Amino acid sequence: MSKPHAKSESAGHAGEKAAARSLGFDRGQTYNETKTMQAWERFLTGDAATGRLPVRRMIEHSWARSVASGVDAHGSGSPLVADEDQFHRLRRENRELLAAAAHTFEHSARLLEGTSAMVILTDRNGTILETGGDTRTIDAGHDISLERGGSWNESVVGTNGIGTALSTGKPVFVHAAEHFCEGVKSWTCAGAPIRDPLDRSVVGLIDISGPIEIFQGHNVAMAVVAAEQIELALGERARAERLRLLEACLSTMPGGNSSDVVVVLDRQGRVIHLSDGPLPAQDGTADPVDLSIGRRLADLDGVRTDRDIFDRLPEHLHPSWLKPLLVGDELSGAILIYAGSRQKRRRRTPPAASIPVPSSPRMPVIVGQSEALQNALTKAKQVARSRASVLLEGETGVGKELFAQLIHTTGSTTGNEPYIVFNCGAVSKDLIGAELFGHVAGAYTGATREGRRGRFELAQGGTLCLDEIGELPLDLQPYLLRVLEEGVVYRLGEGKPRPIDVRLVSSTNRNLKEEVAAGRFRQDLYYRIRAVAIDIPPLRDRTADIAPLIDHFNAMFAAKYGVEPLHIDEAARQALVRHGWPGNARELRNLIESLTLMSTDREVALDDLSDEIRQPSAPGGDPRQEPVPVAEGVSLEDAEREAIVQAIEAGGGNLSLVAKQLKISRSTLYRKLKQYGLRR
Repeated sequence: MSKPHAKSESAGHAGEKAAARSLGFDRGQTYNETKTMQAWERFLTGDAATGRLPVRRMIEHSWARSVASGVDAHGSGSPLVADEDQFHRLRRENRELLAAAAHTFEHSARLLEGTSAMVILTDRNGTILETGGDTRTIDAGHDISLERGGSWNESVVGTNGIGTALSTGKPVFVHAAEHFCEGVKSWTCAGAPIRDPLDRSVVGLIDISGPIEIFQGHNVAMAVVAAEQIELALGERARAERLRLLEACLSTMPGGNSSDVVVVLDRQGRVIHLSDGPLPAQDGTADPVDLSIGRRLADLDGVRTDRDIFDRLPEHLHPSWLKPLLVGDELSGAILIYAGSRQKRRRRTPPAASIPVPSSPRMPVIVGQSEALQNALTKAKQVARSRASVLLEGETGVGKELFAQLIHTTGSTTGNEPYIVFNCGAVSKDLIGAELFGHVAGAYTGATREGRRGRFELAQGGTLCLDEIGELPLDLQPYLLRVLEEGVVYRLGEGKPRPIDVRLVSSTNRNLKEEVAAGRFRQDLYYRIRAVAIDIPPLRDRTADIAPLIDHFNAMFAAKYGVEPLHIDEAARQALVRHGWPGNARELRNLIESLTLMSTDREVALDDLSDEIRQPSAPGGDPRQEPVPVAEGVSLEDAEREAIVQAIEAGGGNLSLVAKQLKISRSTLYRKLKQYGLRR
């Protein structure tokens, strides 16, 4: 195998000696190529049975593990490379790691361009998820499968900077002849594990690799710093996720006993919240159960029902009540309630609700008397009498989901027709087809053994609401068009047509006409889904509805939390009416809920409101900053992205300041950052 564009031998050996003296070799040791190769040969022939080898103990121990794993010492790199399906599945499983590492990885890759070094990100098992840096070194890495999808676990490739760091759980470097496999000995590498901020388990690894002349003492330090930066990003994402789950709990928890213990699990089945101390004793045991933060109670991967969660919990920790927590249409955790001593404990009675549950919602309450809103409502009720496809257009938070429910319930004949909601932006591209159309057993890697119905089949005879349809990948749009035109669906992996009778209601906050013009949305599909289009006006265009909405949300949350309604004085009420509500009715709803929870005297004055609401603005106007001139041909999304970029630069990466400057919530800012692929 050729060496990866190595420099002259003399220059390379001089660099090795200088770097070796600066690294953590055993006392009195320096790296010696000849002696290390001789030690490796003695080790393989069994001549090293007595006496110490002239190599680091860490290397000697790793060689021993490599032999025990049956690694071919004369191999030329990784023999295992994931195929395309496996690789996509691995990336999806590690999406949190990839997202948290993106900024640090991209920065490191830019720094290493032209340096003969490459940076590598792997999963917890040593499979490479991403590579970057010097293009020539990346190309040379293909010769030994040091590439995306390649497995560099120590049990597969023997001693190397990736696998040995994961095996020991510590940052390590492995240089040249120290590698176990002969075909890798022209490389040097330094790896540092990345740990989960909650339970400190290893979730991945960052590695710097290249030809032997990049061997420097600071390589390990660079890898450690990068790993720490990724861990900080993971911690920030974990905190944001915890807040989202706790917010979801507020709308999910039933009324209960004050002595009940509430446990919240994340998507990995780990405890992220425990109310009021340890869990009471279970099954007659004397000692209370200690559920420390970070403890993994169950593997929630692939669960679909409440019963699945119940069955995966330890038998002595079966709760009296549980509910999955969803973000969009995806399981993000679970809430468990253990009845306290003043309430009879009910154990081993698993709940039966499934995810998703085909159900028919009740008639929604849509508050407002403005002409703009009433026109939209009239149009929705008229189209509900037909089976025509409906496109609901409007900004985020205007209530598109309520209009979809209104169309379904108004057009219902029995009241039992299923109503299925699917968020096209909440599922990875690889899984949308299976989620919409279903699949048969073994249709793709990760498919369920028994196969599964898709959303179209679940909605048979009722309504399928496709939220954020503008996020549907372009290459999947012809399949949706075919289903709508032919009235049949084909499960993935099956040629059998299955007739469907489904009312389609689509919704979007994008301008789909602009998406069609830009080539991001098919024109034929656009006209197929908008047999009737309903534009739901933003709250700032119907100020007459703000006061009734305030009263509606005030009464609703007072009843929900068992408190007296708020008394909002006239100055505060006028400020609320003047505010432009960029988040529309959802923003107003969240504000009233927050005031309900935080108020101690049930009085709301002007000083209780935020600065952006107190600041007066023109009636019906948007109180955010003056409109920024947009160049001709620039889309609304491009302008919004540029405004966020400028705010991040002005705020020095402080997302609290950025959200305040843009007059949006931090959760909205996080969604926008993800939508536009931006980093702080």
